[in-house]
Amino acid sequence: MHIRPAVLILGLALIAAGSTASAQSVVYRCPGPPVLYTDALSPKEAQDKGCRSIEGTPITVLQPMRPRPAAPTSAAGAGGATQPPASAPRTTEGRSEARVDPAQQRSRDGERRRVLETELREAEERLAALQRDFSAGAPERRGDERNYQRYLDRVAEIKAAISRQENDIQALKREISKLP
Repeated sequence: MHIRPAVLILGLALIAAGSTASAQSVVYRCPGPPVLYTDALSPKEAQDKGCRSIEGTPITVLQPMRPRPAAPTSAAGAGGATQPPASAPRTTEGRSEARVDPAQQRSRDGERRRVLETELREAEERLAALQRDFSAGAPERRGDERNYQRYLDRVAEIKAAISRQENDIQALKREISKLP
């Protein structure tokens, strides 16, 4: 039996690729308000934190949307080029652009403003609740926080959540200020 060198090299490459894939560290999914995916934990640390291995979990890959090719319009003009109808407004790329009725646009802007203001109120309420829990940097310890580090971790999470809420509120205010 004679094995071709190309087949032998390909087989060795596949074996090497398989061994490196299995030699990589395990990725864990850790629960929490910010769900954490990490490969920097040992199995013992992952078990202590309640993390689960995502090995064997199906992975979904989404393909990007491809733009549709322009449909040919009417009969070709000089040189075989197609042209959009003369009544349609043209953009720099030569495509037709539909205009929105001003009354409909005002209605959409009003609806957007209402939605943003509702989100702003809810974000401000969440911020107020977090600040009450934080109570000037010294929140009350809970019964499940006998370990002082757990208490410090919760305080750090509250600080981070307050910071995120403040950033969200600023972003919402900026968006509202951009509306007509």
